[in-house]
Amino acid sequence: MTTEGKESPEAGVQGEVSQDRFVAGQDLTRWKSPVGRLLAGGAEWITRLLGPYAALVITLVVGLGVAMALALAFGEVYESVTEADGVAGLDDPVLAAAKSVRSPALDVAVTAYTNIGGTVGMPIIAVGIMIFLAVRRRSWTPVILMLAAGLGSLAITVLGKPIFGRSRPDMADAIPPYEHSASFPSGHSLNSIVIAGIVAYLIILRLKTMRARVITVAVASAFAITMGLSRVYLGHHWLTDVLAAWAIGISWLALVITAHRLYLTVRTRRQHAVIS
Repeated sequence: MTTEGKESPEAGVQGEVSQDRFVAGQDLTRWKSPVGRLLAGGAEWITRLLGPYAALVITLVVGLGVAMALALAFGEVYESVTEADGVAGLDDPVLAAAKSVRSPALDVAVTAYTNIGGTVGMPIIAVGIMIFLAVRRRSWTPVILMLAAGLGSLAITVLGKPIFGRSRPDMADAIPPYEHSASFPSGHSLNSIVIAGIVAYLIILRLKTMRARVITVAVASAFAITMGLSRVYLGHHWLTDVLAAWAIGISWLALVITAHRLYLTVRTRRQHAVIS
């Protein structure tokens, strides 16, 4: 909203610096560790050379490479655990438990729910939220963060499946419509936790009360958890596929949030430099 052609305090760059900087009294632009301060200094240098969004974009690109490396490392650990029948020993019992509680009505309901996190439902929801936040804030930041988060998780899923090539549960144990791509990692689980997480983060930045923040985190977590468990219930993924996807998704989400913190740091320092 505007008044006499001027941006509201919550919109645009001014809003990003004044409204997004503090969460529960914590200043996101203050870096306590030497590594954090080094990253902040590098981001500020890149911004001076290439513009305000350059550090954000470059950090996200580098972060995607780091996330892919983490996914590959996680996959190697995952294969070792599977071969040793460690966590993977839960797969068969959990699938058997899921099958024991199935019913025609519940099958239909869970299938409809899991479609929300699919290749059609999730992009529609994500784009709608992205546009709303971008217009409300008069900023490209929600667009950049949500596109980066979503496309990054999609890239990890698409590249990760053929690398590991794990087979899904037998079709006899699954509920149609059947899926034929590799099972590891679970794309629904990975994408839902990343999208729900980045939306929750963007919303929390503007919330004023702890109660509202807790509710936001609880809703986002419930969505991601139930989406992942729906894949196990339907027999489309093993439990370990979902657990792996959650771990990878949280890692990627942390990198995206770090990129945004660097962006806020640069914006804050530039604003202070102008004022002084």
